[in-house]
Amino acid sequence: MQAFLSNLLPVWLRNYRPEWLRGDIAAGITVGIMLIPQGMAYAMLAGLPPIHGLYAATLPLIAYAILGTSRQLAVGPVAMDSLLTAASLGAITVVGADNYIALAALLALMVGVVQLAAGVMRLGFLVDLLSRPIISGFTSAAAIIIGASQLKHLLGIETARSSYVHDIVWSVAQNFSRINLPTLLIGLGGMAVIIGVKKLSKVIPGPLVAVVAGILVVMGLGLTDQGVKIVGTIPGGFPPLSVPSFGWSDVSQLWSAALTIALVGFMESIAVAKAVRNRHRDYDLDANRELLALGAANLAAGTAAGYPVTGGFSRTAVNDQAGAKTPLAGIISALLIGLTLLFLTPLFYYLPQAILASLIMVAVFKLIDFGEAKKLWHLDRADFWLLTITFLGTLFLGIQLGIGLGVALSLGVHVYRSMRPHLAVLGRIPGTDNFRNIDRFGEEVREIPGVLIVRFDGALYFGNLTYFQQQIKAIIKSRRDDVSVLILKAEGIHRIDSTALYDLGIFLQDLARDGIQVRFAGFIGPARDALHRSGLREKIGDQNFYLDVAAALAADQQAPQALQTNASFVAH
Repeated sequence: MQAFLSNLLPVWLRNYRPEWLRGDIAAGITVGIMLIPQGMAYAMLAGLPPIHGLYAATLPLIAYAILGTSRQLAVGPVAMDSLLTAASLGAITVVGADNYIALAALLALMVGVVQLAAGVMRLGFLVDLLSRPIISGFTSAAAIIIGASQLKHLLGIETARSSYVHDIVWSVAQNFSRINLPTLLIGLGGMAVIIGVKKLSKVIPGPLVAVVAGILVVMGLGLTDQGVKIVGTIPGGFPPLSVPSFGWSDVSQLWSAALTIALVGFMESIAVAKAVRNRHRDYDLDANRELLALGAANLAAGTAAGYPVTGGFSRTAVNDQAGAKTPLAGIISALLIGLTLLFLTPLFYYLPQAILASLIMVAVFKLIDFGEAKKLWHLDRADFWLLTITFLGTLFLGIQLGIGLGVALSLGVHVYRSMRPHLAVLGRIPGTDNFRNIDRFGEEVREIPGVLIVRFDGALYFGNLTYFQQQIKAIIKSRRDDVSVLILKAEGIHRIDSTALYDLGIFLQDLARDGIQVRFAGFIGPARDALHRSGLREKIGDQNFYLDVAAALAADQQAPQALQTNASFVAH
């Protein structure tokens, strides 16, 4: 019984060392203090009352700690999920509507179900659909959208409720004359405090200093009478745990949003978890287990009147720097936020919304990475355009369409590249049995009269066989001498599908009719097996398969045998 109960405990808890406790406590308190203002700010970004950000920072942290495999990942509300939540709910209801809070909790439950199902089906590899250029373009655009969405709180004016930057900027321009100067000064001051404190000390939590300073300024100067908006009354205590009421029409309207948030949230979480794992080699990270843990965290958020959560970049970095050794740090953060809910919520009454906006803006603007675009311009133009189109699509078409466009283009580029693999004509380095690409090595290599040596770097399948045939025919036609022997250097052909096998047989017959012998050099096991199963290897003849190009060249004495094989191809 004791062994059974022990196996129910998380791995980190079963192997917990007393010397880890000090670091976990320090990190848990530090991140908890940081998460209190962040949670409220991100809830406001999601269109929810600030208290719901604290609800989303209690039970989800404990759920992740039990199931997660990252020991430093800090789970909770984040800017990206908050923006996606606001955009998704804004499409079917309005902020402040009676069902808005319930729909946010329902969305968290649905994200949890999607992530749990993906974890059970071991679909952790799906994050690979998001290439680095797609992530960079999407993140940079989303950061700008998030920053623009906070202008109304920073300037003290009403702006368009939209996830499109051009709508927000236009509404700001229309209401520019109504900017509330005290609100703007408080917001700019909050940014200066957060940035300044971080430069002075990595230990002191800048966001908390800005929160305290903002509250004192508003209270001391009576700025609420001058139009400065504050958080106001925040209910204390915990919400009752329950499943929000919903209709199936709500579920059908939110499914696409749930899938998007589940994928984006997992992408963000696993990216930061991998980054921090590289600093600690004493545990393994399991992507499928991470999906289960994030799914459980979102289910917890949904039943606790929260909204979708995931692992955050900035808090994870702080958690690691503060000395976190295990997920116990997250549990301590959750307990600290629980104490705040029970006893400290009245202290935030005079917290200006401009301070929360400044906190969000400072956090997200660090995510804008134009340096990556500059790097890709010189490194890979295709990836540069993928980043640019994803960036512009997210910025002007919306969050979900933007990332969907990026994924579709990324897959399209991958498919196109697989349909046009690299094909090289090889020549011999004089005096050796080494063969190199004549386009790269130029005069250092020599073509062999009457012999064409080709290397194909990719699988042969239905999508690229026509390209393969056309390229070889074009090269044969362009040669100044008549080609009598074609040697295919085949180490790069790791797979041949059924369509390619069928068409390859026809192609070899055509070459045989033209009097061209075909020899294969270096076919690897999977491709040889496919040729054997199809019967094509028997038609080609074992005498036309060689270990390398040098051996294939040395086989001129087998030419009569090869011609006999070619004749059998024509007969077939």
